[in-house]
Amino acid sequence: TLRKPISQSSMADWASKNLNMHTQGIFRRRISISNMLSWNGGSIKKPMLITSNRTIKKEACEMFKLVQSYMGDRQTRMDRNHVALVTVTKCWSMQGLRDELYIQLIRQTTDNMCYRSLAWGWELMAISLAFFSPSPKFQSYLEGYIYRHLDSDENIAQRIKELVDLKNKKITKSRKKRKQNIEDEGLPISTYAKYCYRKLQKVAITGGKKGLRKPTVEEITHARNAIVTPSLFGSSLEEIMLRQQDMYPGNKLPWVQTQLSQQVLALGGEQTEGIFRIPGDIDEVNALKLQVDQWRIPSSLSDPNIPASLLKLWYRELEEPVIPQQFYKECISNYENPDAAVAVVQLLPELNRLVLCYLIHFLQIFAQPSNVGRTKMDVNNLAMVMAPNCLRCQSDDPRVIFENTRKEMSFLRMLIVHLDTSFIKGLV
Repeated sequence: TLRKPISQSSMADWASKNLNMHTQGIFRRRISISNMLSWNGGSIKKPMLITSNRTIKKEACEMFKLVQSYMGDRQTRMDRNHVALVTVTKCWSMQGLRDELYIQLIRQTTDNMCYRSLAWGWELMAISLAFFSPSPKFQSYLEGYIYRHLDSDENIAQRIKELVDLKNKKITKSRKKRKQNIEDEGLPISTYAKYCYRKLQKVAITGGKKGLRKPTVEEITHARNAIVTPSLFGSSLEEIMLRQQDMYPGNKLPWVQTQLSQQVLALGGEQTEGIFRIPGDIDEVNALKLQVDQWRIPSSLSDPNIPASLLKLWYRELEEPVIPQQFYKECISNYENPDAAVAVVQLLPELNRLVLCYLIHFLQIFAQPSNVGRTKMDVNNLAMVMAPNCLRCQSDDPRVIFENTRKEMSFLRMLIVHLDTSFIKGLV
């Protein structure tokens, strides 16, 4: 469900307080807010947003040229992948540039007369959201802008026609009218907007790409492909099963779940101290995530903490948790009752039930006394690290969250100890 973001008037108010108003002409007349936030074919002499940082001031003007290059509005020798990589890396490395990039993209996708340029601007916004979030101060403004484009395809087509007609009237001396084709120019803008809206909600919580390694061309390509082909991470279980239908039509469980679980065991995870508690190297986890999203498991893995960390991430990032929200109250109400806890599992939708039972069966391997001696991860520890990945408390009250965390752990502990998962053996 999409929450309605800030109003148009609030957005105008934000712009008036935060835009670094530009001037033009020999009399240095101030440009209006509407012109400041409309497509510009020229360069800019200073940042779009107010800043006192000299480095940001210089980089912002260079970045505007990169945005124009990516959108096809400025000639460059670099290919678009490289342009995106340079742009994203600047912002990923320099936090103060992130809001500047998003406001530049807002400007260049407003009243843009070329549909291809417009679509590429939205594409760059979608790619950027895979790496970093806007600041909390700017998030609501960006959210409002994206929200207005969720169902705007007809309006955009009409607006482009109006702008082209207006331009053609102004240049009546030249009878050559630029033919503006808005058909077959790729994806509808609403597709980009819907993707960006969902991505913005997630990146605001997760914070984007982590680790020390800079973004790579592979990650840029992956971020672009995710607009059309949903990732195996952050999607719903139903979407994931639909995606794997062609490759693994007989599978009852998500390929990503079974493969990562088997990798943890194949690398001796059940004999590794601190498994699921000690995180794997974040850059190695990111690299594995890219491979898994292309249906590949590299043979070079040696540390079980890498697939274990990615497996936890997969459960945590599911669009809806393994135990759907409507069963949450029932779970925390029955956190001390083994029979009632097991009964809740039987009520789940079939796919969720199988996925949860596979997870519990997997955790039961680690809960065996012979393994606990090595891993130092008993049933309580396993429940503690995995419960947040299966159940999501919706409350904002810290006291409720704290109290429910204990109940969530206890509920998962009940399942690890009492749920019969023998039927899951051999199931893929």
